Amino acid sequence: MREKVFVTCAVTGAADTVGKHPAIPVTPEEIATAAIEAGEAGAAIAHIHVRDPATGKPSRDIRYYREVVERIRESGSRIVINLTCGAGGRYLPDKNDPKQGAAGTTITTPADRVSHVLELKPEVCSLDVATMNMGEHVFMNTPGHLREMAQLIRSVGTKPELEVFDGGHVRLANRMVEEGLLESPALYQVVLGVAWGMPATSEAMMYMSQQIPKGAHWAAFGISRMQFPMVAQTVLLGGHVRVGLEDNLYIDKGVYAKNNAALVEKAVRIVRLLGAEIASPEEVRKELGLRGNP
Repeated sequence: MREKVFVTCAVTGAADTVGKHPAIPVTPEEIATAAIEAGEAGAAIAHIHVRDPATGKPSRDIRYYREVVERIRESGSRIVINLTCGAGGRYLPDKNDPKQGAAGTTITTPADRVSHVLELKPEVCSLDVATMNMGEHVFMNTPGHLREMAQLIRSVGTKPELEVFDGGHVRLANRMVEEGLLESPALYQVVLGVAWGMPATSEAMMYMSQQIPKGAHWAAFGISRMQFPMVAQTVLLGGHVRVGLEDNLYIDKGVYAKNNAALVEKAVRIVRLLGAEIASPEEVRKELGLRGNP
């Protein structure tokens, strides 16, 4: 176990949860407020997607990212901003010509996928080291695209959070570190319970954590009802934790979480009950070697 554990809060995500839960943040103001409240509840990092305010659907519009980032920075919150780069990797083959993408395909260039990071320069951004079946579509991140994205992210001083959903993803991330594309010690985020990646079980987390190089930083989370059991398991194995409405809508069985802050507060209680303390944003900046807000 670690003496201090940091909590990441993933405040909205890109799933079709708007309308399924009363408190999913949609507008840039709501997303920024959720991140700020999560920080006040004990989260050191806010993982941020944006949505179209009119429809609630996931968006890659840099205007929304810019407004969220500016609102957080101008609020005085010290929470570490972590912008997603996962959007732009979805592929569904056309029924008649599988070489072409069907409706719902979002594949775009590496430079386009990280354009908001290059402009806004967050301290952290996600880099999904994963090509996999995800539900009914393919989440596509080829090694060449990952290398290009890693180089662009590094050029603005942002630290990539390496999201890994299966053992082979960790192996690829390790190779990218060995090649010098990613600074060491790297930051890994173990994702469990997504169809069709590793399940949210103790055995899966132990296996994944054992593949991560010694000295690297790592966190983990499970989705849906396994969110809080995986908080406890992560702490016991020496990792950091993530919660939030992106991954889970419930505070207890059948009871919706009031907001993201409520999920953070419960995670903080679990961490402390297990004998660890909560790391502050400044402690996280020091541990991860972040450069601070621009």
